[in-house]
Amino acid sequence: MRFRFFYGWVIVAVTFVTMAIGVNARTAFSLFFPPIIDEFGWERGVTAGAFSFGFLVSAGMSPLIGRMMDRFGPRAVMELGVALMAGGLLLAPLTTQPWHLYLTIGVLVGAGSICLGYSGQSLYLPNWFNRRRGLAMGLAFAGVGIGSITLLPWAQHMIEKDGWRTACTAMGVLVLVVLVPINLLLRKRPEDIGLRPDGDAAPSASSAEPVSNIVDPDWAGVDWTLKRAIATARFWWLATGFFGGLYVWYAVQVHQTKYLLDIGFSPNVAVWALGAVSLLGIPGQILLGHVSDRVGREWIWSTSCLGFAICLAALIALARFPTLTLVYVMVVAQGALGYGVTSVMGAVVMEIFQGKHYGSIFGTIMLAALAGGAAGPWVTGMLHDLTGSYTLAFAIGIAVCGLSGVSIWMAAPGKIRAVAGQLHRAQA
Repeated sequence: MRFRFFYGWVIVAVTFVTMAIGVNARTAFSLFFPPIIDEFGWERGVTAGAFSFGFLVSAGMSPLIGRMMDRFGPRAVMELGVALMAGGLLLAPLTTQPWHLYLTIGVLVGAGSICLGYSGQSLYLPNWFNRRRGLAMGLAFAGVGIGSITLLPWAQHMIEKDGWRTACTAMGVLVLVVLVPINLLLRKRPEDIGLRPDGDAAPSASSAEPVSNIVDPDWAGVDWTLKRAIATARFWWLATGFFGGLYVWYAVQVHQTKYLLDIGFSPNVAVWALGAVSLLGIPGQILLGHVSDRVGREWIWSTSCLGFAICLAALIALARFPTLTLVYVMVVAQGALGYGVTSVMGAVVMEIFQGKHYGSIFGTIMLAALAGGAAGPWVTGMLHDLTGSYTLAFAIGIAVCGLSGVSIWMAAPGKIRAVAGQLHRAQA
């Protein structure tokens, strides 16, 4: 196959659209959350637990999805995710008991999201780029922001006009109609269609020797199987960092809307804040992904953790000073900085454990990440139910931010493979 442009950008475009719909279809639970509580009168911890349960399901499927990606490629994995997510969204409106919500939003949507979301896309997208890996992933994942400013207001409008059940059904139909055909365009790696990463030409006898980005040849020379990776400290530092990153991400995301309503802000402000976070995530992810290609993945992960810490501190302060200024601080820190973690998530693991078993290794590390995503909303909700306040829960989140940032520095992907802007380290 030959094209006038690098087919990797088609892969980026498909990922962009898939993320725009797939991730926001799950994020919409934050909008369904208040009307579900109002309708059924269930406790917040019980209701938010359906979202958290979905992360446990995702965590259980993560290693399996990684193996499926290694064996069958992205088309099979993505279409499976579409079927699961659409099924969950179309069945959720039949909910009358908490376990119905756990089965649909938890099991089906949760299982589908591991394929369509950050985890699934990070299993194959890094294969298409080396020098521009951070930029490409930042562009692809910025689709989440575009989806949030289009799909979430649309869903909120339907909730207000026709109820959460209609909005949920419409989201399920959208997932099926759009994502089934476009994901047929996916390929796992450029070599599968006779190309090379970044669209580079094949080396010839007269061409210069390509510059290696390997800093630690002994480590990079190992055939990293899942068993070998698990036996290293780097694997567990990555697992800890990923756990913390998703813990704070979803602790904030699930409870943010209800929290702002509780302290006196209008529904319009609460919904605007949720959408604005993802909107700011668009330039944030692209810019931070590009910068990570210059300075290294560790710096960007730490910057994102700092963003979430500022966001949580602003949320704590809002309880006492409910001003729009603090809402702006919370939104900017969370979106422009915090969401940048996604642009380096796949690259961090790829640059440490690159090889034919990368999918299995990444999928297993995502067990820890998804466990963090499950723990964040559940712990935050339960602490609110116990204390009557979010203060303790948000303070714990700030500590988790610090742990996550330190963990990625300990894993040190830059000591294995240098990013494009640091190639002088590999040549030293």
